[in-house]
Amino acid sequence: MNCIFCKIINGEIPCYKLYEDDTILAFLDINPDSNGHTLLIPKKHYTDIMDIDNETLMHIFDVAREIKTKLENKLHCDGITFIQNNGDVQEVKHYHLHIKPYYNKNSHLQPVEDVFEKLAKN
Repeated sequence: MNCIFCKIINGEIPCYKLYEDDTILAFLDINPDSNGHTLLIPKKHYTDIMDIDNETLMHIFDVAREIKTKLENKLHCDGITFIQNNGDVQEVKHYHLHIKPYYNKNSHLQPVEDVFEKLAKN
């Protein structure tokens, strides 16, 4: 399979990991739309929302809440958008949830490494 997310899960491609358990992985988007732009993916390959089981989907959203809180507390964003694409608008055909922080003030895009360092601090 030539799925970039499966390669990340298998450790073939590195990522800036924010959360991982037996079912899902959350990491910073390498080409973010905003500081803290996170992707949350199941470790099992599901194509889209019609393919994924309800238990995994609910677990993804439970963890998304935790990540939302972490982004708000560490990056001081003013809001969060959750986006999940399907069909032609879905660039990677592996179910994934975008968690995108929003900032009221013009916030310049920082290097992903710098954002990861802020999020990794206790």
